[in-house]
Formats: sequence, C-alpha cells, structure tokens
Amino acid sequence: MSGIHPSAVIEDGAQIDPSATVGPFCLIGPEVVLGPDVELKSHVVVTGRTTVGEGTVIFSFAVIGEIPQDLKFKGETSALEIGKRNRIREHVTMNGGTEGGGGVTRVGDDGLFMAGCHIAHDARVGNRVIVVNSAAVAGHCVLEDDVIIGGLAGIHQFVRIGQGAIIGAVTMVTNDVIPYGLVQAPRGDLDGLNLVGLKRRGVKRADITALRAAFQMLAQGEGTFHDRAERLGMETESDYVKQIVDFILGESDRSFLTPK
Repeated sequence: MSGIHPSAVIEDGAQIDPSATVGPFCLIGPEVVLGPDVELKSHVVVTGRTTVGEGTVIFSFAVIGEIPQDLKFKGETSALEIGKRNRIREHVTMNGGTEGGGGVTRVGDDGLFMAGCHIAHDARVGNRVIVVNSAAVAGHCVLEDDVIIGGLAGIHQFVRIGQGAIIGAVTMVTNDVIPYGLVQAPRGDLDGLNLVGLKRRGVKRADITALRAAFQMLAQGEGTFHDRAERLGMETESDYVKQIVDFILGESDRSFLTPK
C-alpha cells in the first residue's frame, strides 16, 4: 500500500483501508482494523483487537489497544473501539476492556485527547469529548457527550460524568457529576453549572434559567439529594433539567458530587 511507510511493521492479519496512512516506525498488530482516511504519524503502536474509525489521526508515541492495567486481567478477550475523526495526540494511552467490564473500551466520535492522557479499560467515552494533557480516566468510567476533562485531572474508577460537564485542571473526581456541572478544586467540588459551555452551544435563555433554578433546588431543597431530584422531575418542563434528573435517578456504582 502506498500509504504505508517502508519502516512500519504491519503484522499479518491487520486490516488497513487503502486510504489510511501509516507513518515511519509504526507497529500495527494482527487484529487491528484501520478505517478510511485514518492517519498514524510516526512511532505509533496500535495493537490488540482495536478498531479505529474513519478520519481519526493518531500522533507520535501513542500506544493504543494494549492490555488493561488491571491485575485481574488474565488474558481474556479484550477490545478497543475508537470512533470517527478523533485527534489522539502524543503519548496518549488507551487500553482494551476486561471480562468484568464487558470486554470493550469504547471511544466515540470527534474527540480530542491531548498529550499524555490515559483512557483505561472498559471506559465509555462519548462524542466531542476533550481530555486535556496528562489527565487520567480510570477503568469503567462513563464520560457522556461534550464532556471536558482539565489537565492533570484524575477520574476515579466507575465514575459517571454527565453530558456537557466540565472538570477543572488538577482535580480528583471520586463521585458522579451531573450533566452540565462545573467541578473544580483539588478534591472535586461541584461549584455550579458549565454556563459558558451551555451558551456556546446556543442553549436558550429559558433553559439556562431553568437549569440554574434546578441547581439551587438540588443544593438547598428539603430531603436527600435523591428526594430533591425526584421532586424536581415532577415539577420541571425543561428537557435539560429532565436530563439531570434522569442521570441522578439512574444506576450508578458511586455516589454524587452535590452542590455546596
């Protein structure tokens, strides 16, 4: 194939679309599938049962599809599925799944994964997610669409982060984050809503007002956090607020970051 540099090592069995480009000194494993217009810069390792979607670009020294960093992993079937048009920068690591998490790590479309960040086993990452330099997303985490993870942040295993939430730099997140939440401080305080992100997305003023009122009710209403969410769901007509309610009432292995 003309798009493969002569110094690249392509193991037998790898499936590479004719339009894909593989740069110098890359290593492609035997179960890898590279879709149309995928581009690997130099010195990229893609291994394991890994599928890379159309138009994704992977930069130098990234290691994609290696076995999980999990002592419980015993060599079972492990896969990594990466969607379309992602930008995976230098030294990024993404691991396959484990038996305990369904065996698959999934990354959506149009993400930006900046230098040195890590996506661990069995994570589910949505569309248009940004993970900034040296941030770490642990095993079994769920990052919904449009989430931003700040640099050097750490997301604890099994944590869910709702759509449109933003996590500040150098923040440790150990509990679930509601959709459109704003989290900052070293131990991850839920400090408000991602209003900048909502405005950039063109969310109507009425919905933003409803979200602000909902946040205040979750912070200061009577009863437990779960009770407030149930009451909020019965009172609101905003689809955005209903999304937060559904997230809170959904299944989770963690508790929630709650408003202060």
